[in-house]
Amino acid sequence: MKLPTPEKLSGDFWGGLAAMLVALPSAIAFGVTIYASLGGSYAAYGALAGILGATALGLVASAMGGTNRLITAPCAPAAAVLTAFAIERIQGGMEAAAVVVLLAALGLAAGALQVLFGSVGLGRLIKYMPYPVVSGYLSGVGLYIIGGQVPKFLGTPSGTHFGHALLHPELWAWQGMAVGAVTIAAMLYAPRFTRRVPAAILALLAGVLAYFGLSLIDVSLLDPHNPLVIGPLSDSGGAGARGFFDAVLGRWAGVGQLGMSDFALLAIPALTLAVLLSIDTLKTCVVLDALTRSRHNSNRELVGQGLGNITSAVIGGMPGAGTMGATLVNMSSGAHTRYSGFIEGVLSLVAFLLLGSLISWVPVAALAAILIVVGVRMIDRHSFSFLKQRSTILDFGVIAAVVATALTVSLIAASGIGIVLAVMLFIREQIGGSIVRRKLLGNETFSKRVRTHEEMEILTVHGDRAAIIELQGSLFFGTADQLYQSLEPELKTRDFLILDMRRIQTVDVTAAHLLEQVKDMLAERKGFLIFSAIPPNLPSGRDLQQYFDQVGLIRQDSPVRVFSELDDALEWVEDRIIHEAALQRDEEVALELHEVELFAGRKEETLAALEQCMEKRFVASGETIFSRGDAGDELFLIRRGAVRIMLPISERQTHHLGTFGRGAFFGEMAFLDGAARSANALAFVDTELFVLSRRDFDKFAEGHKKLALKLMEGIASVLASRLRYTNVELRVLET
Repeated sequence: MKLPTPEKLSGDFWGGLAAMLVALPSAIAFGVTIYASLGGSYAAYGALAGILGATALGLVASAMGGTNRLITAPCAPAAAVLTAFAIERIQGGMEAAAVVVLLAALGLAAGALQVLFGSVGLGRLIKYMPYPVVSGYLSGVGLYIIGGQVPKFLGTPSGTHFGHALLHPELWAWQGMAVGAVTIAAMLYAPRFTRRVPAAILALLAGVLAYFGLSLIDVSLLDPHNPLVIGPLSDSGGAGARGFFDAVLGRWAGVGQLGMSDFALLAIPALTLAVLLSIDTLKTCVVLDALTRSRHNSNRELVGQGLGNITSAVIGGMPGAGTMGATLVNMSSGAHTRYSGFIEGVLSLVAFLLLGSLISWVPVAALAAILIVVGVRMIDRHSFSFLKQRSTILDFGVIAAVVATALTVSLIAASGIGIVLAVMLFIREQIGGSIVRRKLLGNETFSKRVRTHEEMEILTVHGDRAAIIELQGSLFFGTADQLYQSLEPELKTRDFLILDMRRIQTVDVTAAHLLEQVKDMLAERKGFLIFSAIPPNLPSGRDLQQYFDQVGLIRQDSPVRVFSELDDALEWVEDRIIHEAALQRDEEVALELHEVELFAGRKEETLAALEQCMEKRFVASGETIFSRGDAGDELFLIRRGAVRIMLPISERQTHHLGTFGRGAFFGEMAFLDGAARSANALAFVDTELFVLSRRDFDKFAEGHKKLALKLMEGIASVLASRLRYTNVELRVLET
């Protein structure tokens, strides 16, 4: 790691110190919660596991993860999963020493999975876990922690369950309850008096003082082996370096009692733990990014977290994640870099080596009280507002199902139930929305190809042979039936089915198979399935046209056509409809002036005089006829070919305004008002033109006023006709 400046290093030190004061009491409490379920003196193992976890995670995760200001420490989800796992193994008859080994192996496996998640790039995906699942799981963890800590708060013997503890007041120890009550009060009210010292530290200190105050009345509390305190941190009662090595060696003492079948039990819990710790970390990183205007590397952070959890498991510590509370305290105390997390880990180790003997006198009830407050704060009370709206009732149902499963079955099962329900809600939401955004017929919308009056009459009468359907959302097995029901009426009456794909997000093989069936049904009637605007890359990164090729939907010999734009697809369909309507014309022969619709029925000698005023011009395909901003007063009539009018938007981008074909005219605006050209005109294919300048026309009009007037009326009539068809399209789009 690159050394920060002295100023930043000072801030990192004070931030790391404050973070250690917040994280260490909770880490001890979480460790005691896990190992106390094993009975005997294992509560002390738990305290040590919490301290070693805070140390290893602070040192390794901060060094390898790279997220500035993030504090990694033992956390509630880890405590909940490991406690449930330990209780299940003990109830199954496994020896406590063997369970200790499995707990370490579970942390090791979860860390390895996190390293795998980061290595294969899953960091970006894990943080998108559905909110109802996360909310329900955290609420379930909170209730689970509360249920596990109430017996300790009441001072009942080790191993007493929640219900049994509540129903048997004779088991309660008033000394433990008094210490717990003082701790809770300090935890809740300390922030009102000072925020310089974390509330958890003041609460723990208050609990310890209350305990020793009560020892003035009950001298039995001064026995270091009494059940109301953690007790010695090692079998030898040692602390410091000796206790550290005892802890590391003691964690793996029971490995000889286990077989491969025992380690096979770790698969699902390890996966659950790895996912939860990853979500907890990345959620904290996202909040940290928002507060500091930074950007973390999700995959690198997961690798660092995994390595930290592996190291923690090897030395006997409990696993953890990036924690919100300690991270925010670290940031507000002046931290700038990831060195603050490293310093937090060093200070945790120093606290253990120097204060190990004092930790053995920490009251169990005080730790239980701290965790009860933590558990209550984990419950998402905001989720009850989901009951007020019909649209969110099912989301509350997911949360409730996860909580109920966590409390009645296990936390591991709750995560699976939550994800399944969230997937079902997603499918329901996708199915509930309409896959068809808009449906139009070919006589309700037209391409930008400028047609003659006769051609437009044909399209108005026969355009309903084509249906244009704009799709949206996800085409998958959940919406395939809805799509078929939308297409079925058109399959019986239309010869051309255009599917506008530009708003499609996903397509699966079920939807592709349905489109294959639609293609076959159209082919039986000699119809065509036409795709337009197929996205080159879906949000998933898939090339949709390539996917259609792979599933066999698009082949050279199939009645399927693909166009990059909807306008191109419409133009192709219109050309076929006009051709099949037996319009007699020859696109390859250039029109003479009397064949142009604008001059139909005029005297030959008059047209001959007009043609003398015109220039005949050939323009090769791709050449520019005029550009936006050019001066000019010419009217262009197309004898043969096609011209596209393009509006420049930027240096690299243009907008297609329209395509003019044989018999049409363009450039009329400059011809009428003499202003500069407002767009670009390019020859789409080899094109022959009649070019009439306004100056030459005015000279011609002096001797042929009637034809000049008819020409102006013809231009106005065509422009009015174009506007009329545009109005029809706009009315259809508004419905």
